[in-house]
Amino acid sequence: MAAKISLSRYLVEQQRMEGHIPAELRLLLEVVARASKSISQSVNKGALGDVMGGADSENIQGEMQKKLDIIANEVLIEANEWGGHLAAMASEEMEGIYVVPNRYPQGEYLLLFDPLDGSSNIDVNVSIGTIFSVLKKPEGVGVSEQDFLQPGCKQVAAGYCIFGPQTTLALTVGDGVVMFTLDREQGSFILTEENVRIPDDTQEFAINMSNMRHWDAPIKRYIDECLQGTEGPRGKDFNMRWIASMVADVHRILTRGGIFMYPWDKREPGKPGKLRLMYEANPMSWLIEQAGGAATNGKTRILDLQPTKLHERVSVILGSKNEVERVTAYHSEAVDGAAVV
Repeated sequence: MAAKISLSRYLVEQQRMEGHIPAELRLLLEVVARASKSISQSVNKGALGDVMGGADSENIQGEMQKKLDIIANEVLIEANEWGGHLAAMASEEMEGIYVVPNRYPQGEYLLLFDPLDGSSNIDVNVSIGTIFSVLKKPEGVGVSEQDFLQPGCKQVAAGYCIFGPQTTLALTVGDGVVMFTLDREQGSFILTEENVRIPDDTQEFAINMSNMRHWDAPIKRYIDECLQGTEGPRGKDFNMRWIASMVADVHRILTRGGIFMYPWDKREPGKPGKLRLMYEANPMSWLIEQAGGAATNGKTRILDLQPTKLHERVSVILGSKNEVERVTAYHSEAVDGAAVV
């Protein structure tokens, strides 16, 4: 029987044998994984751990927080602030950055995270997760919010931990995507899949159909063609999947392909989109690309976008390469004045 490879062993080998990551990044990723295990335990306790329901507070996004949102945010900060590998952190749940206190040594990395993606699903026992992204701090004394405003192509590590029937950690350090499953008896993440690949073609799409009347013409065109099935221009039937938890939808796409869309719509035309560029779109887009997929905002590769603020929002279209390219082409045709069905 093949030996089980733990996350720690995998990271050590990436550092020592492959030369893909430095020691400080390895330590940072191990701490993020340990924090994810702690969050997983709180999620699994559910009502038994008094973690269900709302917290009677709002985050910087103006969204009502769940108790687990706050717990997960605190776990990630407390786990990462003292290790000496970070200079600062930024969270979807906090207005500004969290600089590592002076009583601890400061490292050379920046950590961004959505502590608990899919919060609306907590109380109904549907998969949720933690999304994270790691950047290298620019050279210079001190750290500021400006240091975080780097395009997604500058990430040095990204991943998520999904809390479902199994707790699974997906990770990239720029050399493909690997997945680890939490062995609760041993208390460690074990490598269960290497070189994750997304099929170029798919027959599944994920989008919130209740917003159809608000969509822009290119999105309507694409979905209309999918819904016409074998009788339509695509010549095949499509299935719709929508979990309302980005981490769960992306995990499904990494597992078997598909396309996920959370596009700009006419409800709030002044906002580029709903999802957050720094905490959700960038890390997920890098994972998707590292697995052979594609990710755009309908016009531009997401990883090439230059952030202008910490909580910037963006339209997201990601997944199987050929489908993403088709939706992006429909946007280009609309801009060029071509007829849009």
